[in-house]
Amino acid sequence: MDVVIVESPAKAKTINKYLGNGYKVIASYGHVRDLPPKDGSVRPDEDFEMSWEVGKPSQKRLSEIAQAVKGADGLVLATDPDREGEAISWHVLEVLRQKKALGKKPVSRVVFNAITKKAVLDAMANPRQIDEPLVDAYLARRALDYLVGFTLSPVLWRKLPGARSAGRVQSVALRLVCDREAEIERFKPQEYWSIVAHLATIRGETFDARLAAFDGEKIQRLSIDNGDIAGTIKRMLDASTFAVESVEAKPTRRNPGPPFTTSTLQQAASAKLGFSASRTMQVAQRLYEGIDLGGETVGLVTYMRTDGVQMAPEAIDGARKAIGSGFGARYVPDKPRYYSTKAKNAQEAHEAIRPTDFTRSPQEVKRFLDPDQFRLYDLIFKRAIASQMAPAEIERTTVDIDARGDGKTAKLRASGQVIKFDGFLAAYVDHRDDSKSDSDEDGDDARLPEMAAKESVERRSIDADQHFTEPPPRFSEASLIKRMEELGIGRPSTYAATLQTLQDREYIVVDKRKLLPEAKGRLVTAFLHNFFERYVEYDFTADLEEKLDKISAGELSWKDVLRDFWQDFSSHVEGTKELRVSDVLDALNEELAPLVFPPKEDGTDPRACPRCGDGKLSLKLGKFGAFVGCSNYPECGFTRQLGTSFSADAAGGETDDGPKDLGTDPETGEPVTLRSGRFGPYVQRGEGKEAKRSSLPKGWQASEIDLEKALRLLSLPREVGVHPESGKPILAGLGRYGPFLQHDGMYANLDTIEDVFEVGLNRAVTVIAEKKEKGGRGRGKPAALATLGEHPTLGGEITVRDGRFGPYVNTGKVNATLPKGKDPSSVTLEEAIQLLTERAEKTGAKGTGGKKKSASSTRKPAAKKAANGKAAEDGNGAAKPAKSAAKSKSAASKKAATSKGSAAKSKAAPETSDSVPWDAD
Repeated sequence: MDVVIVESPAKAKTINKYLGNGYKVIASYGHVRDLPPKDGSVRPDEDFEMSWEVGKPSQKRLSEIAQAVKGADGLVLATDPDREGEAISWHVLEVLRQKKALGKKPVSRVVFNAITKKAVLDAMANPRQIDEPLVDAYLARRALDYLVGFTLSPVLWRKLPGARSAGRVQSVALRLVCDREAEIERFKPQEYWSIVAHLATIRGETFDARLAAFDGEKIQRLSIDNGDIAGTIKRMLDASTFAVESVEAKPTRRNPGPPFTTSTLQQAASAKLGFSASRTMQVAQRLYEGIDLGGETVGLVTYMRTDGVQMAPEAIDGARKAIGSGFGARYVPDKPRYYSTKAKNAQEAHEAIRPTDFTRSPQEVKRFLDPDQFRLYDLIFKRAIASQMAPAEIERTTVDIDARGDGKTAKLRASGQVIKFDGFLAAYVDHRDDSKSDSDEDGDDARLPEMAAKESVERRSIDADQHFTEPPPRFSEASLIKRMEELGIGRPSTYAATLQTLQDREYIVVDKRKLLPEAKGRLVTAFLHNFFERYVEYDFTADLEEKLDKISAGELSWKDVLRDFWQDFSSHVEGTKELRVSDVLDALNEELAPLVFPPKEDGTDPRACPRCGDGKLSLKLGKFGAFVGCSNYPECGFTRQLGTSFSADAAGGETDDGPKDLGTDPETGEPVTLRSGRFGPYVQRGEGKEAKRSSLPKGWQASEIDLEKALRLLSLPREVGVHPESGKPILAGLGRYGPFLQHDGMYANLDTIEDVFEVGLNRAVTVIAEKKEKGGRGRGKPAALATLGEHPTLGGEITVRDGRFGPYVNTGKVNATLPKGKDPSSVTLEEAIQLLTERAEKTGAKGTGGKKKSASSTRKPAAKKAANGKAAEDGNGAAKPAKSAAKSKSAASKKAATSKGSAAKSKAAPETSDSVPWDAD
């Protein structure tokens, strides 16, 4: 019997069925070793020796694998067909050799691009050895990411407090987002006018034509830059006669695009389905690993991490047959279509992402899939089918129209197109063609009326419209991935992880699917651009990627590449030791002026201190990051937050011009003001300790707050009504965790702040009843949203639940919160196992059989701390100043922290183990 190693348990079960009793398939649960997150894991002085660490969950799995291999005839490494899969096989092999579990048993490596019986059996019949150059490329990437993260991140902490980390690919991706924001800030709108004539043929059929030339001069988009010129042309056209000068119809063909790669799938899923990159990859993973189709588990799509655009010959044949039966013979081209990749050296699986069987249409398997799986499978299926279909046949028509009047001439142009044969468009329309921009001036895609040269046309009306140029759009996840791929930065298979890292670091935020840099991200990018410019240059990063590709092709030595990089990089870092904080601040003040010192409407100096008048505002660096302060400190204590249109004084919540006055409460006669504190903007009624305060809810911008909105917030909580069963009131309010309903000590979340103001009694009763059924606060464990399977080490069933503080996974007495932004419905068994295992290690819990520390032993200190020093909140979630009673502990705790910190400083990792500073690339 041979032992077969795969990555996931779901895959192991399916493959074991295909291979039969002669094989034992075991899952490694992903990577089994990693570089420990501490100094010395990669040692340049020892020819880049690397220390690998086996995590506690992996120790048990590797022991099970070693035990199975000792009693087996041979070992088959069948991990994923990409760089990471090759690395996992290498790690498993290295550990087994260290454990002396292999002896002289044969070892082979197999790869399959799809989890189907044919693909697996074909792979087993064609084994190979570990691809050493591919492993070398993995080692080089891992070492580079580690060295950049653990060398550059401490420089950031010393010179730019509040910054969390830097990374080889992460920092360049962040620069793209920040550079686009700076471009938007510098943008100056330019006025232009468009002239459109609404015309009709002699048969009464209407159409539109745009001005193309006036008085012998060609009109470009920005040619008409003021209303006077536009008015002159409009008056001339209003007095003109119109005749067709020429009609030109050109037949054209449009060919389909290739099947999806990782990058193009992420872009299309974002545009068409609204999926994030990480969500796309999670759903694709489930489709790849296998879906239960009525008793048989089958992989529906090929491997989803790939640069390749070609399909296997048998897949092309299957697609052509499906096209003929589904669309007709005319839609099948005479010859199969073959595509070539643009990547210089694609390191991923060879095939594009496609269905494993074109006879399984999306509608046939829909009943076995959840909504996300169906939508993504439908997208993949249609794109793959379209890639082998006949071209679309289109007729483009252009009509030039002559206008004469007031002794002047003008030319107008109408254009349109009609699809004569839809071809591949019958199956799939690219997301870039789904809609036309409002400013698209190329004409309508509809058919134009029939016209002939010299034919007169009638004027119906002339429109002269003012426009202003718009700044470039902010990146979405999809457009950023596309740009990174164009520049050759990173690898498509890791883009999702890179973007998630930037969000986790709070360097960027996603707002309405657009990526906006946070102030912290702008600071880090400005620092790196000024003092480590080479290492965030697009060309440098792309050139390094090319070298890594050459390593995987066996053309370069991985240690030679590391030596070249480290020699320059380490000396550059060494040079920053003499860098003074004042030099950093001067550079950041200049580069971030639009963010830090936005121009004032009255034209006064934006850097003048609003309190003392004599001082100059400048960036300052504190323990918790950067802020803006006065140069006359300590005489003037004015400070404000970074990156807000109005900001708070640390001592009293002032803005640049003091609290913003919104008006007077008509009922109390007290002033209502808009302020900003440590936890963001808030509204306040009255003055002093007894003043009523309310923080702004998520989605409300400080710039949009007026008296009416402020009074609505300050009126909370509001009584919705009396519960018909208990006779107790139901309250709606805004708390620390968002909008809520409260009744008899139990809380239920509301979706939006608008619900707080609008929810009625009937709905409130229903929401509270639903919460009670799920398990409200103080009423036991919430109901399970999903059951994933059994935990291999902790024991017990793993469930996904929605708790008071958000969704989490649970087994026995161990709970692990899901990462921020993680969709509970997309959690896989492997992800849940990892989260719960890490949580159990951290708390000492033992799952179904173990015991945690008692609640009393863990909660008493927290309660005491809250009583002594925690900032209180009012009923609306606004923070009140903390009491000073906690100061008595500060000296002792500071002394303890100092003694512990000095001992641990040299060995401590730049981040905790769940927040590693290097890239996931």
